[in-house]
Amino acid sequence: MLLRAKDVDIATIALWLGHESSETTHIYEHADPALKEKAIARTASLGAKPGRYRPSDTLLAFLDAL
Repeated sequence: MLLRAKDVDIATIALWLGHESSETTHIYEHADPALKEKAIARTASLGAKPGRYRPSDTLLAFLDAL
């Protein structure tokens, strides 16, 4: 999206990304930057210690029942 904002040709971007068709690359043009910013804001800060996900007993029971 930043490259397109700088008027880089979509075919050039498709080649850089290894897409067979520029139609595939067009999908990325429609991503909403505001939505991406909200998702990034919800992630842990850079200094946060990574942790391991621990599912609840309810979730594990549900998965066992499948």
